[in-house]
Amino acid sequence: PPRLVRKIVRARLRHRMGPVQIGDLLDVPASTVHAVLTRCRLHRLSYLDRATGEPIRRYEHDRPGDLLHVDVKKLGKIPDGGGWRYVGRAAGQRHRAATSARTGVPKSKHRQPLIGTCYLHTVIDDHSRVAYVEAHDDETSQTAALVLRNAVAWFAERGVTVKRVISDNGGAYRSHLWADTCTELGITPKRTRPYRPQTNGKIERFHRTLADGWAFKKFYPSEADRLAALAPWVHQYNHHRPHSAIGKAAPITRLDNLTGHH
Repeated sequence: PPRLVRKIVRARLRHRMGPVQIGDLLDVPASTVHAVLTRCRLHRLSYLDRATGEPIRRYEHDRPGDLLHVDVKKLGKIPDGGGWRYVGRAAGQRHRAATSARTGVPKSKHRQPLIGTCYLHTVIDDHSRVAYVEAHDDETSQTAALVLRNAVAWFAERGVTVKRVISDNGGAYRSHLWADTCTELGITPKRTRPYRPQTNGKIERFHRTLADGWAFKKFYPSEADRLAALAPWVHQYNHHRPHSAIGKAAPITRLDNLTGHH
């Protein structure tokens, strides 16, 4: 009955319940609940947004360059000798103090040694999932505009003409410099809805892959060693890593008429 279907769907979206819990709540068999959820394409929780419970509306632009996603991933820098994840809290704190003293970075308001932040400016092509990454010491509008210029040139070398770029509502992307740079490059800038990071979900997912596959995957004795491993990892991601969202193909294979990409 339509009324029962609405109750099942409401329980799924509001409370993210499974078929057994919904069946117990509504006094219907779990198999019936599962059949309704399958028919409504709600049978997998991965189809629902974690924050809102709403069904995820996935999209993909038809051509490379139709839309670039841009964002900044912040990572604490690794002290000389290695960070606490691999050497333990006590040794990690000693390494931070020694690195802070060497670099002269001011201490925090709680007098704790600081070693700075690495700002990874990331760019993802919506259609192909090809990634472009630059590491910087800030996230200013000047740096964001420079990364966009470099990324557009990098994609152009691979036969891709960029038409649009989407970002969050960070200060760098709301600046006049960002708008002027987009106009100069012939790109239409777009921004996500406030408090809706899932609109830029492809690059958020890339950030998790970046963290797991490169940033925290293994022991790095220093920040310089980790940064040296960034370019090889991005190449591996673009050229050789199967991507589940595009039929387990490597992202670079989705660029048109690209030769010699291995």
